[in-house]
Amino acid sequence: MKAENPNLIYPKPFQESAKDVESFDVWGFRDTQFSINERGHAVILGNRYELSGQELTRLVPWIRETLDIKLDPQDVFASNYPTLIPAPFANKAFTDELNTIFKNDQITFDGEIRLRHGHGHTQEEMFAIKYGRLGRIPDAVVFPDSEEQIAKLIEAAKKHDVSLIPYGGGTNVTDALRCQENESRFIVSVDMRRMNRILWIDKENMMACIQAGAVGRNIMSQLAEYGVTMGHEPDSVEFSTLGGWIATNASGMKKNKYGNIEDIVLDVNVATSEGLLTRVSVAPREAVGSDLRRLMFGSEGTLGIFTSAVVKLFPLPEAQEYGSVLFPTFEDGFNFMYEIGRTIQPPASVRLVDNLQFQFGLALKPASQGLKVLKSNIEKFFVTKLKGFEPEKMVACTLVFEGTKEEVARQQADVYAIAKKHKGMKAGGENGRRGYQLTYSIAYIRDFLMNYYIIAESFETSAAWSDVLKICENTKKRLYEEYEKRGLPGNPFVTSRVTQVYKTGAAIYFYFGFYFKGVENPSHVYLELENIAREEIMKNGGSLSHHHGIGKLRSHFLPEIMSETALRLKQNIKESLDPKNIFGAGNQNL
Repeated sequence: MKAENPNLIYPKPFQESAKDVESFDVWGFRDTQFSINERGHAVILGNRYELSGQELTRLVPWIRETLDIKLDPQDVFASNYPTLIPAPFANKAFTDELNTIFKNDQITFDGEIRLRHGHGHTQEEMFAIKYGRLGRIPDAVVFPDSEEQIAKLIEAAKKHDVSLIPYGGGTNVTDALRCQENESRFIVSVDMRRMNRILWIDKENMMACIQAGAVGRNIMSQLAEYGVTMGHEPDSVEFSTLGGWIATNASGMKKNKYGNIEDIVLDVNVATSEGLLTRVSVAPREAVGSDLRRLMFGSEGTLGIFTSAVVKLFPLPEAQEYGSVLFPTFEDGFNFMYEIGRTIQPPASVRLVDNLQFQFGLALKPASQGLKVLKSNIEKFFVTKLKGFEPEKMVACTLVFEGTKEEVARQQADVYAIAKKHKGMKAGGENGRRGYQLTYSIAYIRDFLMNYYIIAESFETSAAWSDVLKICENTKKRLYEEYEKRGLPGNPFVTSRVTQVYKTGAAIYFYFGFYFKGVENPSHVYLELENIAREEIMKNGGSLSHHHGIGKLRSHFLPEIMSETALRLKQNIKESLDPKNIFGAGNQNL
């Protein structure tokens, strides 16, 4: 039906830039990484981000002081990547059939490519590929370019008893891609990123049909050429895919304006082991019984392979303004967040960081020079001396306003009036812009720190407003207590921020890290402490996950949040849609 609509726009296939090559052993693009120069200062190599090429003179000293360690730039925990790569299993009859479905360049048995497709980005997985090993990885990787090829692949997998694991951007942090150790079948990773097209754009009805393997940064740039946007920007938007967003039930940094992924996606096409799940039309809303498509949201590769989706579009905002507010304490900032969440339409993005994360952001600022030094000193004097903000308690909130000029102006007036009620002080658009853009470059720091015996990761939750402060305080306290109990070196890094607001509550991000030189099996120690933190979060009213998903990392918590009936129904759905367990990733214990 859509093909007959004369008003549709059919964009050309997106041409990936030759410079956008991704790393296999660390986060991000190969041309970008943190390093320590000959003067002992941190720098970001490359020229991709705002901080690229800048000398961050305060970062290394700040890490030493905060963690109470003697970080030596010469004492490197050298990576052994790639560690031992398991040999592939054999299934000749199946691989012979693969050659009838795919061209030669669509199939690979290369060890390093198989290794990359066998893990996501949990610290455990990244530690394992550098200093240990992954016990089981895919035996082959295929790169389908059509729905028909995927359908044939599924039929071949059923015929030859093969397991398929969908692969999007490989950015998950839940062990969702890690193969089960006891899987004796041949495993194929189905890399979707050749199915990366925007198939059509309907500007009259503000919809687009996009293939599931399309990467976020490409979706954004190509839609922008036509004056529209999806508005979905997770932290991983540069590398994650549309199919991955739906499979994990993702949320984005601008959720407040555009919605979460379930609000944006209107329809999905899914290749299942029982055939293609699809519909003939897309309506604004329907009441046609149980919506089978919604079963697929958050399915994490256990029920099928997303091939495409129809999504809502929004006009590119006429105006975009950044902002920031300083508050004397985290409690003041929280009260501000609570009021804007309950009383007004929040800005596209509003994120409150605690004092430690605020100090971390300052440590990531390039050294000031010339008049900027004077300006910085004046600002510091004004905030700490005249306004009386204490450096060890003050926090920051970054803001992004998007919409028409009138909408943005009205929101700014509302937000800053509420901030003033809660002792907030406007800190300027430049600080807000910088804080938002830091999201992309700061992601590289985790793997950089691992080179110097520091292990770190993030985890998230959501909670009712009445529980947010309690969760932040008690989770940090519990981690400090457990850290001290184990006699681990130095101080742990434990910090939180409130990232998305709802009428009923908010999402909370935690960052946790520690110095592990001399610690036996530090990756396991980290996981143990993260699980303890999760227990504390849930005990205080937090959810198991807000947007990262469950995978295998958190599946053991499911009986704590679901009844036996609910778990049994989940298993019944799995057995009905995939009776041979073709999609055998094992996520959510399915």
